[in-house]
Amino acid sequence: MVSAVNLAEVGARLADHGIPEPEIRKIVGAVGLEIVTFDESQAYASASLQSRTRGKGLSLGDRACLALALARAVPALTADRIWAELDIGGDIRLIRGI
Repeated sequence: MVSAVNLAEVGARLADHGIPEPEIRKIVGAVGLEIVTFDESQAYASASLQSRTRGKGLSLGDRACLALALARAVPALTADRIWAELDIGGDIRLIRGI
């Protein structure tokens, strides 16, 4: 699954490489991810992570990803090594070697 906020980030990166929206939709659709709406509950959960992640340089997208993982009790996957230093009460897994 992926937060709609993170989908926007991925879509923007692909668009930066000249990929048109219809193709981005095909690419994302082929992966088969559940797109989770960034709703009021997710907004508050993301906001509550601000104080616990301050100083680590996390973006709104980062906190949206973490909030969703915490809410669904699933691991948050990241390539950002700084996340390994977080103590937020959830499972964070690096997708690249340390």
